Amino acid sequence: MDNNIYEAVKEQLTIDLVEGIISNSSNKEACQKMKIRPVQIKGEILFQLSSFCGQKVLHQNYTKEEFLEKLPELIEGEITFRQIEIKSKTALVVILISKKGKATIKKKTVKQPIAQKELSHNRSKKYILEQGIPVPFLVDLGIMTKEGTVVKAKYDKYRQINRFLEFIEDVLPSLPKDRRITILDFGCGKSYLTFAMYYYLKELKQYNLQIIGLDLKEDVIKTCNELCERYGYDEMHFLQGDIASYNEVDQVDMVVTLHACDTATDHALFKAIKWGASVILSVPCCQHEVNKQMQNTPLDTLFKYGIIKERSAALFTDALRGNLLEQWGYKTQMLEFIDIEHTPKNILIRAIKSKDAKKIEYKSKVQKQSLGYQECLEFFGIEPTLHVLLEQYKQELE
Repeated sequence: MDNNIYEAVKEQLTIDLVEGIISNSSNKEACQKMKIRPVQIKGEILFQLSSFCGQKVLHQNYTKEEFLEKLPELIEGEITFRQIEIKSKTALVVILISKKGKATIKKKTVKQPIAQKELSHNRSKKYILEQGIPVPFLVDLGIMTKEGTVVKAKYDKYRQINRFLEFIEDVLPSLPKDRRITILDFGCGKSYLTFAMYYYLKELKQYNLQIIGLDLKEDVIKTCNELCERYGYDEMHFLQGDIASYNEVDQVDMVVTLHACDTATDHALFKAIKWGASVILSVPCCQHEVNKQMQNTPLDTLFKYGIIKERSAALFTDALRGNLLEQWGYKTQMLEFIDIEHTPKNILIRAIKSKDAKKIEYKSKVQKQSLGYQECLEFFGIEPTLHVLLEQYKQELE
């Protein structure tokens, strides 16, 4: 290897390194490029080499001496890179390497210092509800102290609440900001997440909104309304009732249902579709209906194990719900979600009203999908509640 390459890289391999990019590989089947940057691990400055190979990114940390020993392998080895671009806080160095191994080195000083990434390898994650800023309901829950410090034993709950708010943050572009929006939360339970949602959207994001919480338990509703009064959350109130029979509003922009058991989820999704809600966030539970309906299928050999049938039926139920939502114009995703009240991982159905729903391409895709959906119903001999409700609604529209 040309010694000039070694010296040029060695000179820039300091704590002031912003990023090095090693690229232009002569071996198209090997890694396409590599990146190097300084990281601080347990007080020691190392250099992290990230290798981009197909769909994978592999990371390896080296001392300065170890990386310089590896450098000839990158230039003259099996991969053979032909270009190295190094950015430091004060300089930009470009090294071009010919097929014969001769280097052309260009260096220039930058006028404005280049910003460097956080060096700490284990840098703390930035949460939506930041530490150090006390949030009233989190203090009352014992998750935060009055000073805003997260209680160590409650850190998992703090993280889960923030994860839920990240789901909310993702759907904000689908919610209008030029008018008051209505959010309906059915099965709100103790409503930790409902209060978090209100605080985030109203206090932090300044949305003009109202949040309506519905639950079947009278004592829960009483407690939640008392908390609203205590915190001064005037645009949030809780009612005792079932979403299937709730008709107090004409328009709902977002429907949230995190505790609706079995077919209660179907009724919530149905009402959301009828309202034309822009966003639906649903974490179904206790999906018993399809499990009971599935009889005499070619999969009975597998389903003789009760727990296998039960879990399969739950997954089938949510997959069918997702398909129906797409047929009714929603872009639908199945995401992993860990509820505060339950440690097992659940599925969160996130559905966003598609702007393409009236386009020919979308309708064609949905038509093909609906045929496959119908075949699934016939195969398992099932008729889920959401399917029945939407078929009846379709007849009403006709």
